[in-house]
Amino acid sequence: MGAAEPVVEGGSEDGDEVKEGNEKKEEEEVKDLEKGQAGVKETVIQSNLSGDNNHEEFQLSRLQRLNPSNPLRIVINSANRVATASPSQRPQPRSTPTPQQSVITLNSRRYTNKISLFLFLLHMVVAVGLVCFLVFKGVQGLIGASDSVKRKEKRVLQYFLPQVEAASVLSITLAIAWQKAIRVWPTIMVHFILWCTFFMSLAAGILLLCFQRPSTAGVGVCLIAFAIGSGLYACWVNRRIKFCCKVLNKSLEPVPKFGDLNQPTYWMLGAGFLWMSLWILAVIGALNNFYFPPLIITALVLSLAWTTEVMRNIVNLTVSRVIALYYLRGMQSNTNICFQRAVTLNLGSACLGSLFVPAIEALRIVARALNLLEGEDEFMFSCAHCCLRVMDSIFRYGNGWAFVQVAAYGKGFVMASQDTWGLFENHSPEMELIVDSDITSSICFLTGVCSGSICVIVVAAWTAKVHQSFTATLSLLTFFIGYLMTRIAMALPHACVSCYYVCYAENPENRLFDKTIKDRLSLLKSGRDVGAPTPRIPHRFAAT
Repeated sequence: MGAAEPVVEGGSEDGDEVKEGNEKKEEEEVKDLEKGQAGVKETVIQSNLSGDNNHEEFQLSRLQRLNPSNPLRIVINSANRVATASPSQRPQPRSTPTPQQSVITLNSRRYTNKISLFLFLLHMVVAVGLVCFLVFKGVQGLIGASDSVKRKEKRVLQYFLPQVEAASVLSITLAIAWQKAIRVWPTIMVHFILWCTFFMSLAAGILLLCFQRPSTAGVGVCLIAFAIGSGLYACWVNRRIKFCCKVLNKSLEPVPKFGDLNQPTYWMLGAGFLWMSLWILAVIGALNNFYFPPLIITALVLSLAWTTEVMRNIVNLTVSRVIALYYLRGMQSNTNICFQRAVTLNLGSACLGSLFVPAIEALRIVARALNLLEGEDEFMFSCAHCCLRVMDSIFRYGNGWAFVQVAAYGKGFVMASQDTWGLFENHSPEMELIVDSDITSSICFLTGVCSGSICVIVVAAWTAKVHQSFTATLSLLTFFIGYLMTRIAMALPHACVSCYYVCYAENPENRLFDKTIKDRLSLLKSGRDVGAPTPRIPHRFAAT
């Protein structure tokens, strides 16, 4: 037996027509919510008591129309709880209605960070023009140049291009394999990535040293030094691995509910492969038929880094919107629509964040290194103090957690960074400590380094057999390609973890969250566990 329909006394034909019109609007709203296309505005309206009764009738009729398996039926009460007035704000009889609406909306239609969007589009126009021109110059040199230039260019095409294309295919394969393995075995893969990166980078460095050439020896020493640093890092974060595995395992649970959630990753990897193929042809053209090759190649490398980082953040924004709407409203969103928002409305934030976040991560590493030297030397102490101040400001105005609110609410990157970090600070000091000591971004970074090292091992061994003079150049290039492609694929687990933290800080009582973070907060508050935050400004200097 269903719930009884509301009884209307003294109803007229006009009243029936109004009621039917309201019911049609309610049905359309529910359908739009299920498709993930409608915006949900959180509104607090002060009205008389009859308004409360109408609100209850609307909620009852909406619940009757929902399918029992629809997640909206499960979380509708928690979704409406945000819009319910507190006891102190409950309307009194005969009070003057004064609507007060918040600006928070889940379906903002405005473009974010338009200046950075314009700069990126301008950069892409220039980059495409330069690449096409260099490819034309390369073809022109291959056809109409002198015999010496033709022989040089044919040698480059024969011993340079196949290795780069093979490295691109290998890096895409590794990227998909890494992501799939992390989604299936998150606990095992965290340990495996930490130590596999150490062994792979060490093996790549030793292999390059064995060629006994100055150029390969320099690259090999850098890889060995990084291997030593990654091994020390794996030992340093050993206490944080267990909690990281719990959060990663829990945050990946919603992914199977969205069968097409990985499609944006495939699209971006395909676009990256095509652009990489044209890019390497442009590099060959710059080497053989253009003035100032080092300057042109440096510009091409920086352009490629920014472009692929934007591709990664497009995937990040798409996954963040799907998962954030699932946590905040229990909505089964359409991945294609979320992807369209990421490449249009939120592309400016992706472009700006692609410049901010790598700089933040670099400053994080520098701050940790200087923090170890703080107090040993007066000059190093002043440098550490200055760096920590700069880092604290950057964290407040630009951080990787901001992409969740950019995707969910359509905020600008800087505003989303401030609001997101404010959520963590307002929740509790321990919550800020937990988020600050999260190692998910480090795991994703090390996964890219591991793929790059594997590409170096394969390509260096291949090139040493056919044309050894290209070994150092191809080793650097293939390491770069392997790293960038893998980071695009690792945007999915990174976005899931970010949504888990940010959505929990926004609504800790959501039934979709378990006690993982609550238990961790309790341990930190009671002193039974110790966090390891990123070094910040010492408290004794915070007010100076």
